[in-house]
Amino acid sequence: MTAPIETLFRPFTYKGLSLKNRIVMAPMTRGMAPDGIPGPDNAAYYARRAAHEVGLILSEGTVIERPASRNLPGIPFFYGDEALSGWKRVIGAVHGEGGKMGPQLWHTGSTRAGAWEPEAPVESPSGLVGPGDPRGVAMSEADIEATIAAFAASAKAARDLGFDVAELHGAHGYLIDQFFWAGTNLREDHWGGQTIEERSRFAVAVIKAVRDAVGPDFPILLRLSQWKQQDYTVKLAADPNEMERWLTPLVEAGVDILHCSQRRFWEPEFPEIDGEEGLNFAGWAKKISGVPTISVGSVGLSGEFLAAFGGESSAVTPLDKLVKRMEAEEFDLIAVGRALLSDYAWAEKVKRGAVDELKGFDPASLGQLL
Repeated sequence: MTAPIETLFRPFTYKGLSLKNRIVMAPMTRGMAPDGIPGPDNAAYYARRAAHEVGLILSEGTVIERPASRNLPGIPFFYGDEALSGWKRVIGAVHGEGGKMGPQLWHTGSTRAGAWEPEAPVESPSGLVGPGDPRGVAMSEADIEATIAAFAASAKAARDLGFDVAELHGAHGYLIDQFFWAGTNLREDHWGGQTIEERSRFAVAVIKAVRDAVGPDFPILLRLSQWKQQDYTVKLAADPNEMERWLTPLVEAGVDILHCSQRRFWEPEFPEIDGEEGLNFAGWAKKISGVPTISVGSVGLSGEFLAAFGGESSAVTPLDKLVKRMEAEEFDLIAVGRALLSDYAWAEKVKRGAVDELKGFDPASLGQLL
């Protein structure tokens, strides 16, 4: 093992979270929980990664108790006795392998993911999927309050089951992100507004409710993105000043770690300020907020995750750019997606320096729990 690679395997400690290394398993939708209930296969899937050097596992998106909180069948629930019993099995298996884990808590808003439709009308801030693209209903005040409470209830369940963290999904054009985005939040009440600070009020309310539910010491992560699945070119924050106005209220509300999603982690967020080798999204978020950040986006592979859904394979690529940024402490943790999907021993192989054993991404991995 070379010295540079060792930077990925330094311990990380922050508040109530202690990890053996800097590698995070990124949340990746699997949709293999019949009736929303995770079973033994789901538990074994996560436990295999824990047994092979992944420092922190974040589950696939799990939905809160709202009538239309998921956009695909087979997405697991994080509410109800049966589903929570299934998740208790999962965290027991992960802890049994010495791992740490948190659920990612979701509401997919009005987004589409194929032809499947939930039984209840989809809901969003203004009844839009994207700018000028209507779908479903605009949320009432009662809907909003019930949704905030549902996020808090699922986070408390995570703590009570023994999970190590909980992550809120506020990215990729899903519900929380639809409140952030001016193109989908046209509300004229307290939950809307012309500025990113005003449109962040829903996220702030969710975070505060979650913090009240889990107490002061349980770590809360928040996943954010500039891009949306509805429009890859969107930027919520056009410059660092606007990013500060976006992130500061979220951290003040109780977020401990920001999980900053990019399509390609090595791309600078504001190249017009610090050049083509400048800070990425996670780097700027850390600099602005002062809290630890997780970076993510096509680690160790050619291509990107979104292309995988079109059946595209990805070859193994060097980790030089990642190591360089980690050595500079630009961000604190790195989330790995597809590489861990096809190869549960990826982190262990990297630690051993067994680069020749690393596998590329095979789209067939999307159809099974390897």
